[in-house]
This record gives sequence, C-alpha cells and structure tokens, in this order.
Amino acid sequence: MSIPNKTDVIIVGSGPTGLSLACQLIRYGIDFVVIDKNLGITPYSKALGVHARTLEIYEQLDLAKQALERGTIAGKVRLLEGGEIIGEVDLSNIGAGLSAFPFMLVLEQSENERLLYQYLVAHGRKVFWQTELESLSQDAAGVTANVKNNEGESQTIAGKYLVGCDGPRSPVRRTLGLSFEGSTFERLFYVADVRIDWKFSQDALHVCLSRNAVVAFFPMPGQQRWRIVGAFPEGHDKEEGEVLYEEIEARIKEEAELELDITRVDWFSTYKVHVRHVENFSSGRCFLAGDSAHIHTPAGGQGMNTGIQDAYNLAWKLALVLKGAAADRILDTYNEERLPNAKRLLQTTDRMFNLAAGTDWLLNVIRTTVFPPMAKFILSFDAIKKRFFPLISQIGITYRGSSLSEHDGDEDFAVKAGDRMPYFLLDGKSVYDRLREPKFHLLTFSDSERDYQPQTEIVAAVPIDSHVIPLSPHVAEVFGVDRSFNLLLRPDNYIAFISSDISPARLATYLKEIKRA
Repeated sequence: MSIPNKTDVIIVGSGPTGLSLACQLIRYGIDFVVIDKNLGITPYSKALGVHARTLEIYEQLDLAKQALERGTIAGKVRLLEGGEIIGEVDLSNIGAGLSAFPFMLVLEQSENERLLYQYLVAHGRKVFWQTELESLSQDAAGVTANVKNNEGESQTIAGKYLVGCDGPRSPVRRTLGLSFEGSTFERLFYVADVRIDWKFSQDALHVCLSRNAVVAFFPMPGQQRWRIVGAFPEGHDKEEGEVLYEEIEARIKEEAELELDITRVDWFSTYKVHVRHVENFSSGRCFLAGDSAHIHTPAGGQGMNTGIQDAYNLAWKLALVLKGAAADRILDTYNEERLPNAKRLLQTTDRMFNLAAGTDWLLNVIRTTVFPPMAKFILSFDAIKKRFFPLISQIGITYRGSSLSEHDGDEDFAVKAGDRMPYFLLDGKSVYDRLREPKFHLLTFSDSERDYQPQTEIVAAVPIDSHVIPLSPHVAEVFGVDRSFNLLLRPDNYIAFISSDISPARLATYLKEIKRA
C-alpha cells in the first residue's frame, strides 16, 4: 500500500477539516498520514459560505487571495414575498473595521477542498485515497490504526496521536464509544445546484418568505448558477433519497411564487437536518474534529467553518507537545475550548433555523409579517452590525473561560485573555500581516522608545516572535487603555494574556506553566 507505517499524527478523513489539519501540521513541521475512503476530493458543492475567521486562517497559508479569486463576495440579501421584493439589506461590507474580510465569501466546499489539497501537494504531501479505517487501539505510548485499501490490502500505522475528521457517521467516534446526542428536524429538506433563467441578478441572495417555509436562492460563481434550499411540508411521506427532482422543482415554484426557468440541474439532494454533538472531543490519544464531533442546521453556514477552526485549535497544541515545548495536559484544552463553542453554536443555529423553517403559527407570523420590515432597519445600526457580524463570521468566538487564558491584569482592558486578536491597521496594513508565523507572538504596545525583547532562555523553550507597536490613539481606543502594555498571542492568534506588566517575568511564568507536567 506504500503508506508509512509510523508517523506523529494519523488523520482519518480528508474533507475540509482533515485537509485543514494536515495543512496546519505542515506549517508546524509535524509528520502525519491522511487516509480517506473516497476516490478524491468531493465533486459536489455542499457547504457554500466561507466566513471571515476562516479567511484569516487561509491568509496564514497564503490561500486567502486564491479563495477570493475563486469565490464571490455575498453582497445583498433581498427578501421576497408573493414574487415581489419587499426589502433589501447590503451585507458586502457589514464587518468593516472588524476584519480584513468584512463579508461572507461564497465558495463551495469542493473548491475549498481543492485549495487545501493543492497546498498539501505543493508541500510534497499526499492523501491516501480509497483507504479506510478498520480498527484502532491505543495505549499510553500511542495509537495503532489498522487500515485497508480498495484492493483489500491491510496495513498497520503506528502514530502518537489520531484525529477523526471522518464525518457525522464517524467510525473513529463509534470505535471510541463516544455518544453523539441531539435531535432531528422532522421536515425533509432539499438542496439543488442549478442554472436559472429569470429576472433577478446574481448580486444578491434571494429569500422567498411564505407562511410554511423559506426558499433561499444563493448566487454561486458562474453564469446563472444558483443554489436553492427549501423544505417539504410536514407530513411529506417520502424519505431521503426517494424524492425525484421534478418534485423538488414543483415545490420551489409553489413556495417561491416566482417566474423562473431552471435550465440545468448540476446536483440535488434531500436530507433531514440533525443537531448533535459529542460530550468530549477526545478520548486518550484520539481526537474528533468537524462533523465527527458536531453537526448543525445549515443556518448561517457554520458547519465547514467550525471544522476548519477545530483543526486550527488542535494543530498548534499537538505541535507543542510533539516538540516537547508543552506538557500533554495542554491537549485537554482542545475539548475545554471547542466543546462549549459547539454547544453555543448549536443553540444559535437552532434559533436561526427555527425562524426560517419552523412551523409554529407564531413563527409563521414573525417570518412573514414582523421580520421583513424590521430586517433592514435593524441591520442599519452600527451597534447591531458589530454584534451580528462577529456572531456569523466566528470572529466573536472567545475562550475566556479556558485554563490557557490568564486574566490577571486584564481587568481594565476592552479585550480580555481568550479573545481573538482585534483587527486594526498599522501603517495602512492589517496587524495580522505581522502574525503569520506559526509561533507565539509577544506584542509590546508602547508610547515611548521602550523596546522589550524576551529572554534568550524563554525563546529557546517556545518559539516566539516579538513586536513593538506604537500606542497610537486608535490602538488605545481598540484596547481601552492609554498606557504601555504587553499582549501574548497564542499561535492561533488568541490572547493568552494582556497586562500593563511588561516585565520578562510575566512571560516566563506563563510559558513555564504550559510546559509544566
């Protein structure tokens, strides 16, 4: 089979989550093996939305520019009722000042996988396709995976850790005996990628509101290409896979009440919406990420982005442990940080999804009567934009409750330990341009000539880049203080600590703590 029989990290599954994890491990110089039972990257569009936080991650891989070239920025949202436009909201710059990517990018999952896979290949790595996990075992020293290819050949791979990125039916999760509790919406939903001849332009997402459902038309890259998402009514007697496309088209035209000609169908599917998550993202030396750990409603396009961030969170911790720069217990913070996020996300998407697809009479009234005139009015307020965009874009995810977030000294700051590094400009460029290296970053904000460098012995223990940044009025406004301070960023650009104490001792104490067994 020519698969290496020994590695640091075994990755099972090469969707967006598995590929993202592999790409991050390349950045950290960690060896890995990726297996996947499929023939190659998905040929289907599947997930569509790429949010700001994901684009910030892509930027560290030098993939953001390519993503923007291949995708389309989601501009406007038009609300329709009875075939007529009743409202319009411009989302193309809704996160201005909060991220270098103040929008949602429409880029289908297949293209995201292609981007990540090309990065993998460009760095001399590969995915072992048509290879699936048969069994795994683990002990205190490592994990053993028994795999089989499509020709029936079996092989054993020994790894120090294993990560299951193998989807909602995850064999890794089942083998580990981790529960996957949640619920299922009873209605049957449909999705179709088509070409449409109609009067509407591709500069907007079109949402058709009715008393029984919502039909959404998402513009996709390419001439007249659209994704249509909707639902059959409760009591529809067919199961997933039994519905003919003609039934879907009839449903679209009935609910949308639009004159349209669907000239080509590229792909369609029906599905039940499930909402589930594990109660622990790990078991021993094995971890779960992406859909193997949590699945959501499609509201807000959160699923693919969340899996990519799972991988981003886990990669640097695995790297530090494998390089001896951190104790094993830092890996416990993966579950500590990502599980609460998954729970919050499920609650949020549940509420959004119920508004769009719920059948309760009050929701029907809100959807068709209350929401349309309020949407433009609400989103016109900057304060609401600043709340809405961080929620949808995932830049608002925080790890303030994590044991890696040291709060001593952050009481007077507008941002706290555990928050994502705020976005702002330095000499006309994003501060994130200075933070691309896969290291800790010590930022000293000073209004004097003070230039602090960490002690040599500290740098030798954990890779750190140091930056001295002028404490301009704008920077002082962002952080809420007008005096010199230090900020330590984790390799994933979340704040480890922020304090007016700029002595080397503060940094040394923090780094020694994460290395303490």
